[in-house]
Amino acid sequence: MLDAVRAHLVEYGYDALGIDAVAERSGVHRTTVYRRWRDVGGLLADVLAEATGDDWRPPDTGSLEGDLLALNSEVYAALTAEPPLTTALIAASFRSAPAADALRAFWADRYERCAVVVDRAVRRGELPPGCDPRRLLVAATAPLYHELLLLRTTPAAQLAARAARDATLAARAGAFTHSDPGDVGPGRRQV
Repeated sequence: MLDAVRAHLVEYGYDALGIDAVAERSGVHRTTVYRRWRDVGGLLADVLAEATGDDWRPPDTGSLEGDLLALNSEVYAALTAEPPLTTALIAASFRSAPAADALRAFWADRYERCAVVVDRAVRRGELPPGCDPRRLLVAATAPLYHELLLLRTTPAAQLAARAARDATLAARAGAFTHSDPGDVGPGRRQV
């Protein structure tokens, strides 16, 4: 059933995704689909929940920049894949509250799993203690989402490496370390 949702979403988009279309594509009676999922949002939420329940772990290349490059390479591949399932799910999350909730849960899970990348880098002495994993991971991957989804630039192979390198340099300089909001020293201002 969820394979039918993914295929139909990629092929026809969110507007054409409906219980009847999914039931027909999967060869299941529509009342079965309605009973189990009630609406398209429920179907999309389960597609995303299925991804959250996998056993994926972030790669361990032995260096922060290598780990971020490996993560960025996975993100790049997902955002440029044909068929474009990842981009279709992201777009659908703007139209379906259950899908948006499921996408937030998916990202929370991925950030939690990826915190080990920062922990390893701190243990190896590559990063200062107190580096915020989520801030670093967002900074490392954001250029890919910005370039490929928002600006729709032509995919460039060096984008993943450049974003990983830039985030590594910023992290090493302490850009993502936790700080006390009341601690406003010279050259800093509280926003």
